[in-house]
Amino acid sequence: MPQGLKGKLRQAVEAVVRGERTRISATISLVLCDDETIRDLNARYLGHDYPTDVLSFNLSGAEQHERESGELVGEIIISVETAERNAKRFRQTLERELLRLAIHGVLHLLGYDDATPSQRRRMREKERKYLRLVEATK
Repeated sequence: MPQGLKGKLRQAVEAVVRGERTRISATISLVLCDDETIRDLNARYLGHDYPTDVLSFNLSGAEQHERESGELVGEIIISVETAERNAKRFRQTLERELLRLAIHGVLHLLGYDDATPSQRRRMREKERKYLRLVEATK
């Protein structure tokens, strides 16, 4: 992974954590993988036997624990292969799609959901907000 992209991904994760939960410290790992790996994880942990673009795992336990301890521990898994297909479909760069997926993953870790149309709109708005913030930073 190019060093510049690694730094941008880190910036994206940090921007969301700071912007959404300023009192919580976070340790979040970000894994870039292939479709086969994410399909296996999706099947094993969520019962969905197909590749997806991003998975988020909150490893610190219940949201109540986060409020009491002030710490979030999570893992975000992104399929680069699916991100490449998404980037072509949405007519944007792979870097921008990876940043969007990282932001999306952090939002899930922080309790946001996208199961309903209104929840999806809210997450998309937040994704755009943090993408603009990261892209404006050099």
